Amino acid sequence: MNISAASKAAGLPVKTVRYYADIGLVEAPSRTEAGYRCYDDATVRKLTFVRRSRAFGFTIEECRELLGLYQDQDRNSAEVKKIASVRLEQIEEKQRELQSLHDELAHLVKSCRGDHRPDCPIINYLG
Repeated sequence: MNISAASKAAGLPVKTVRYYADIGLVEAPSRTEAGYRCYDDATVRKLTFVRRSRAFGFTIEECRELLGLYQDQDRNSAEVKKIASVRLEQIEEKQRELQSLHDELAHLVKSCRGDHRPDCPIINYLG
């Protein structure tokens, strides 16, 4: 299939598909005699795998490592779990940071009268 069909099947923009091939994340596809890239189903599955991995926030290098494990039928699932566990810890840390920001800002918003007076605890805190 051509790049447009492959990108649609994988749920990625054409530009992203080209980028992943250019950086060697997925193999650059063969070309037709006319010079068009020709993607097969296996490459589309890899592109889909990378898209899903990126949706979880894995870096390109982590995606490269996960993709290598995906392709390795002799893989050890402990390696996959280790990578995913590290990412999960990062997400949980970010959640804690966001909850703290939420709580602090909610307190400031609740403290602000929101009237026509210039006194504002939000501005005072930020200043």
